[in-house]
Amino acid sequence: MRAVLVTRFGAPDVLEVGELERPSPISTEVLVRVIAAGVNPVDCKTRRGEGVARWVGPPPFVVGWDVCGVVESMGYGVTRFAAGDLVYGMPRFPRAAGGYAEFVTAPSRQLARAPDGLSAVEAAALPLAALTAWQCLVDAADVRDGQTVVVHGGSGGVGHLAVQIARSRGACVVATASRTDRDALGTRDAHVALDLVGGADTQELVDTLRHGGVLCAVADGAGEEVKRKAATRGVRVFEPLVEPDGRALDEISRLVESGSLTVAIDETFALERAAAAHERLERGGVRGKLVLEVSHR
Repeated sequence: MRAVLVTRFGAPDVLEVGELERPSPISTEVLVRVIAAGVNPVDCKTRRGEGVARWVGPPPFVVGWDVCGVVESMGYGVTRFAAGDLVYGMPRFPRAAGGYAEFVTAPSRQLARAPDGLSAVEAAALPLAALTAWQCLVDAADVRDGQTVVVHGGSGGVGHLAVQIARSRGACVVATASRTDRDALGTRDAHVALDLVGGADTQELVDTLRHGGVLCAVADGAGEEVKRKAATRGVRVFEPLVEPDGRALDEISRLVESGSLTVAIDETFALERAAAAHERLERGGVRGKLVLEVSHR
């Protein structure tokens, strides 16, 4: 099978297309023929030897987590899917999943059926970003009707989905569109702040929150100074790292099918142009998601 290998840590040109043996599913796993693979900032960081590279291991390895494809076969014990199902997910994160490839294996309960009416490209763009937003806003912050949510970085891959998920739960959302858009940082008395930008802005986001509010520091985590400031204001701080969750993806699929959640695709690339996709993402200014087109259904 074709796969994009990180041959050594470094710039996008370390990505090379090679041939690997097709993986085989063990018990509780499925083999998925990948139609499309999402491209995320963590892919670029891991390629450089940062991000979750310590869990993935030394090169060569196949980078990528977001996938959408067709179930080809199943290991013993799988009850969630049947051969031919179109599924999506971000399996094994933060360990290697090998998403930039024609085939992947995955624990069946880390995947979900792709939403009806969504293309494979659109579905591949969703898992890591949508689950990040879901696990921050729903699982950690328990966003509810009538609350105010600040999304710092609301036009990016996670941000544009976070805005919609918060609104689907009845929240009033105040969002920034870029690093230079700082109007939302003047908000006061918010219930939840989602930081997708990082840097010095994280500390300013604490000021947007009421006593008892929640800060989800996704981009860079929260330093000790931020945590001390939050403690003096009675603000709870979470430093979430997204986890695979097939059941949450089921909920996300329902939002998509109801029309409450749409994913924006900025640009698509052939699998062989993965390096160009990384270059595009690292230049910045991406509105929504980048996706690799791996095969046809």
